[in-house]
Amino acid sequence: MINFELDERLAADTFPIADLPLSRVLLMNDARYPWVILVPRHASISEVFELSENDQQQLWQEATQLGDTMKAALGGDKVNIAALGNVVSQLHVHVVIRRHSDATWPAPVWGIGSPEPYDLDGQAQLRDQLLALIDGLNG
Repeated sequence: MINFELDERLAADTFPIADLPLSRVLLMNDARYPWVILVPRHASISEVFELSENDQQQLWQEATQLGDTMKAALGGDKVNIAALGNVVSQLHVHVVIRRHSDATWPAPVWGIGSPEPYDLDGQAQLRDQLLALIDGLNG
């Protein structure tokens, strides 16, 4: 994990939460959904297959464990996990908790409506919840 730098677009659209063994966890600044982004801390990686086999398994484990934990704790109906990279080429994985009542259900979260930025209290509250969930995964 050499020379890791977060893409400026990811930095502008997210809040840092924590580091997992492989990935930095970021909270997407869109209060419509509980939405985190996992960014493997590797320089110049844009595709999952560019990671070692062990890191591929670690990334999938981090995404699925965090998604499962978030779904249970935050009352989701579905977890969406995706790695697109069409706009931001730095490898990153979206973990989005979906609810039947959310603004875009059942359509994808991308390209529909406008993001609703967190207010300071909402962002801090969800950040604290996510930190507690991540601590539970690590403990």
